[in-house]
Amino acid sequence: MQPPSLNWVSGLLATSCLLTSGVSAERRKLHLSPEQCSNFYVEEYGKMFFPNLTAYMSSGPLVAMILARHKAISYWKELLGPSNSLVAKETHPDSLRAVYGTDDLRNALHGSSDFAAAEREIRFMFPEVIIEPIPVGQAAKDYLNLYVTSTLLEGLTELCKQKPADPFIWLADWLLKNNPNKPKLCLHHIAEEPY
Repeated sequence: MQPPSLNWVSGLLATSCLLTSGVSAERRKLHLSPEQCSNFYVEEYGKMFFPNLTAYMSSGPLVAMILARHKAISYWKELLGPSNSLVAKETHPDSLRAVYGTDDLRNALHGSSDFAAAEREIRFMFPEVIIEPIPVGQAAKDYLNLYVTSTLLEGLTELCKQKPADPFIWLADWLLKNNPNKPKLCLHHIAEEPY
């Protein structure tokens, strides 16, 4: 969320747009310097609007968010609408930029253009966050077969045997209790050797 729109949009996004749509968010409020803004918008360097963009984006606090959901980038772009708020008001009047933006520069919200940009921007705004590579294709199948399928099959089998009143809660609890990656605590007393 860009500086002036921070007051309008922060509560709205956290409640209506994000929570009702199955999007989870990591949030961080920060105030970027002009140099940091230049680094963040490095792809725009050399364009006529670049000085105005960095000045505007460094003019006040903003909220950076990591959104997580299936096809989050395309979903967020759909909520945002066109980058020019004036165009958004005409073509997508219910979009966030149409409602909260004022013009092409002050469009209220930013969205990553693609997965690579999202990774770069997350690393920039949230340097402490670890982004693990998401396996695809055969690597994803191998991962599921190796780490997920056997545990899930065991849990679903036990679920069928138990037939609990609330199967979702029961399975969630069972998976937490039987997570194969959960560290096991040694419950017996370990005697120390004398010196």
